[in-house]
Amino acid sequence: MTTPDLTFIPDPDPASISSDVACFAGVLVSTQIPTHADGSLELGGITEQSECTLQALKVALERAGSSMERVMHLTIYLTDMADRAAFNEVYKRFFSQPWPVRAAVGVASLAVAGMRVEVTAMAAKG
Repeated sequence: MTTPDLTFIPDPDPASISSDVACFAGVLVSTQIPTHADGSLELGGITEQSECTLQALKVALERAGSSMERVMHLTIYLTDMADRAAFNEVYKRFFSQPWPVRAAVGVASLAVAGMRVEVTAMAAKG
């Protein structure tokens, strides 16, 4: 994906799934948790929670006039950093190169007991 209003500067590590820098015009910030389309919370394993969370993000972005392809930054909150590899496998089904700039943060807990992942994203509109 190449558009004139988005610039990704890749990480020099060829195995990286994150760009080093992303520049954009306009911002959308959306925080998502593992919810199904009917609003119910997914409290299963990390793979199921990651899929629900990223699908919820996709829907929210599209409603706001953006898309997963326009995500510039993603912050991932995990209650167990050992879940990062499983999250990354799901992440690679929702995103592709150029990878969004991202950070994974280990936290003691999230808003609901049993919730293992939450994301906050910034995306360009359009």
